[in-house]
Parts: sequence; C-alpha cells; structure tokens
Amino acid sequence: MQLLRRSLILLHRYLGIPLSVLFVLWFVTGIAMIYVGGMPALDPKARLERLPELDIATARLTPAEAAARAERGFGQVRLTTILGRPAYRFDSRYGSATVFADDGATLPRLDIETAKGVAAKFLSADAKNVSLLATVDRPDQWTLTLGRALPLYKFAVSDGAGTQVYVSPETAEVQLVTTQRTRTLAWIATIPHWFYITPLRVNQPAWYWTVVIASGIGCVLALLGIVVGVVQLFRYQPTRWIGTARYRGWMWWHQVLGLVFGVFALTWVFSGLLSMEPFDWTNAEGLRIGDDALSGGPVELDGFPAFDASAWAPLVGGRALKELEFKRVADRPYYLAKFATATAELDPHRERLHQPYQVGGRAEPEHLLIDATTMTPHADPFTADSLLGRLASAAGGARIVDQQLLHDYDSYYYSRGKQAPLPVLRVKFDDPLQTWVYVDVELGQVVATIHRLNRLERWLYNGLHSLDFGFWYDKRPLWDIGMIALSLGALATSAIGLWFGMKRVKLDLKRLTRPRGPA
Repeated sequence: MQLLRRSLILLHRYLGIPLSVLFVLWFVTGIAMIYVGGMPALDPKARLERLPELDIATARLTPAEAAARAERGFGQVRLTTILGRPAYRFDSRYGSATVFADDGATLPRLDIETAKGVAAKFLSADAKNVSLLATVDRPDQWTLTLGRALPLYKFAVSDGAGTQVYVSPETAEVQLVTTQRTRTLAWIATIPHWFYITPLRVNQPAWYWTVVIASGIGCVLALLGIVVGVVQLFRYQPTRWIGTARYRGWMWWHQVLGLVFGVFALTWVFSGLLSMEPFDWTNAEGLRIGDDALSGGPVELDGFPAFDASAWAPLVGGRALKELEFKRVADRPYYLAKFATATAELDPHRERLHQPYQVGGRAEPEHLLIDATTMTPHADPFTADSLLGRLASAAGGARIVDQQLLHDYDSYYYSRGKQAPLPVLRVKFDDPLQTWVYVDVELGQVVATIHRLNRLERWLYNGLHSLDFGFWYDKRPLWDIGMIALSLGALATSAIGLWFGMKRVKLDLKRLTRPRGPA
C-alpha cells in the first residue's frame, strides 16, 4: 500500500512539473477568452454594412445571362457591388467567378493599387494612408482559417489603431480586418489557449496531436492529483484508516484547493480534449437531409427576369438594399434581399467557439424573401405540412416520430446573442442515430441537423467546458462570476503546484551536480 501511494505521488509530481505550466496558461487565457472570444474575424453584418447601396437600375444582365459568361458551376449566386458596379458573384466549393451586371465583363485579377482603393473605401480612409505590407500566399498568424481565400493583399492603414486589411485580388472583397487591439487580445487569450502558433497550426497533423496529447496527459495529471489528494487525507494503521493532516503551509493549500477545484480542472481539460474529436468519435453520419430536400433542386436562374427598377422601389421601401441572393425554395424562384443594419463591429465577440454541429442562419442581416415570379414579399412562414412532406421524402426509410414548432430555443438549438433564427420547426426521426432536424420556416431551409452523438458532445463539451447549462448560462454577470471564481481556484492550485515543482527541479539539479566524496 505504501509503495502504491509513493508511486502515485511521484508520478503526479513529475508529470506536474511540465504540465502545471500548461494548466496555468490554460486557466489564465480561459478567463481572458470569456471576453475576447476567438481569433479576429470579419463580421458578416459589418461586411454588408460597408457595401455601397446596390443600384438595380444599372443591372442590365439577367442572372442566366451572367451565368453563361461565368463558364463555371456554382452553388450560391448573389448580386452585389464590386468596384462600385453591380456584379454577379458565383460561389462554389471550387472557387468563385464574378461577372459585372452592367456590361457582362468578368472581373480581372486586381492589381495592388486597385486593391488599395478597395481597402480604403471599406474603412472610409484616405488611400494615401494605406500601404502594402505583403502579398500573403501562405497563411500568416491571422489568416490561418482563410487558406481557401489566398492569395491576399495585406495593407496597413495609418489610422492610429494599427489597422491591417486583407483584400482578395480574385474577388475584390475585404476578407479580414485586424487592429492592434484585436491582435494583442488574441495573443493574450486565443493563440496560447488553442496553441494557434503559425508554424504549428499550419501543420494540421502536428497541431492536432500536440493538443490531443497535451490534453490527454493533462487529464491523467488532474485525475492523479484528485486521487493523491484523497489518499493523503488518511494514514493507515494496522487496524484502520485514520484522518490526518500530512501537509502544512502552501502544500496544505495545494491539497485542499486541488480536492475542490481539481474536479473542474479535470472536466475542463477533458472537454478540451473532446473538442478535437479524437478518433472521430462523433463523426458518424446520421440522417442525411440534402440541400435539395426543401428547395427542390439547385437554383434555376432562368426563373429570374430582367430587373425592373420601378418594380423594386416599393419592395425596398426606402431602405438601403445591399445584396440580392438568388434562391430556390419549394421549387419556386425567390430573391433574398439583404438590407443595411445598425452599426456593426468589425470583429464582435463570438459565442460558442466550438460546436459539434453547424447552426445556420447566424448573424443574418435584415432581409426580405421575395417571390421572383409575382414580385411580392413572402410574408407568411412556410407551412409545417409542406416542409414535413419534403423532409419525409428525403429521409429514405426513416420515419418522423415527432415534430414541433419552436418559438424559443431548446437545449441544442440556441444562441446566447439571439442570432439563430426563430421560429424553427424541430423534426425528430427514428433513424439509428435518432437525428433531429431544425428548419427555418421563414426561409424554408434546414439550419441544423443534430444526431445522438452530437447531442452527447454538446453536454460533454459545451456543458463541461463552458458550464453551458440553461439555468444560468444566459444570466450574466452571474455566469461570469461563477466561471471566473472556479477558474481562479483551479489557477491557484496549478500555480502552487508549479512553484513546488520548480523547487523540486532546483533541488534535484543540486543533488545531481553535488560533488561526490571519496568512496
């Protein structure tokens, strides 16, 4: 028994010497991330707000005519403003193409001076204050998730805020804006917390296994600490275990705090490990509802007539129309008109930085769905019966076992910032993974598909890592106080352990370097 106890103590001690550095780092940066969020990213609302107002009267080509000149397949089509002119943007997983709607010309690759003008106009800055920093062909620290958008021109703006702008020469659009403040905050919080160091992060396998192995060993360390803390509370006598205080001073605090906050340290590092989805444990495919289930197929651009500015005037109603997206819903052509919204931050705080399933429709601007055949707004939601019929047809052999129209969020489809659309139709199927499908009844599109393993990970990750539970998650600052208090307790435990670990390293080095006397 003594040998086992001694072995546990030594293992916890020498694992803790290097790992306690990571624990201190994770808890400090975790507190910062409550308020910083993730890496700098351009908010869709801010991008839309900074677009010029769309001039429909100058759009002479129909979408079908522009598609014929694009000479590429497409998944999404929108009419926007590029370089001050109306232009069709055809996007697909393989790239994009741009055709100007006024004369049918295709967008050439931007030179540096033109791209500088794009950056200046986006930020309402003088082009004289914008200078080229680099042409980014490989991801830098701030474009780690923008690999498909490369190459990008990176400009510096002399505005006192250290602003840097990334412009795509292929699409003539701003892809990212950072400031000295957002970059500094990322270095304080997100980058060290996620190990988002460029040389490591660009090597996906190396980054993945670094995080997984560090988190896995961290779980072992936290669990050992709890076990050792409990074992050291008692001393064995020949006939019984008796309680005893084995430690004094700071070591006593390390033991007591570890017993209280070590549980949270364990659940946080374990849920952080799960965020990497090791061994693809949640990647089982549930019921597959294709994109065509509710639309009826890919968008058919022949269904959209030439633009008539007089017909659009009453639909716009004096609002600043920024973009049109061409959609197909229930086999009919629709315009999704997007209007300017209230002032939006370039890089707002984002919620739920990791999510085991995609929730669509987030951060949608003010919009209006317009029937392209009748040129009338689609004011009423799509009926549940029509949506259910299409879902049932797309589900193969799976049956619908429950359906409910939700006017508020449930435990799996929700948004702290109220960004996800409501109401939604929740449909449950009896497939092997018990898939739930959520449908935006206003736009007639699937916004989330969540199977049983996704729901389990929602609790194991969002629940344990962010203490994302309905009874207090939306009640700020109560949630902030709780998270910070628990994080500080775990931080104190780790910091004391680190201090003792450094003392142990110093002592061991002294013993190793001590001159030996004569035999």
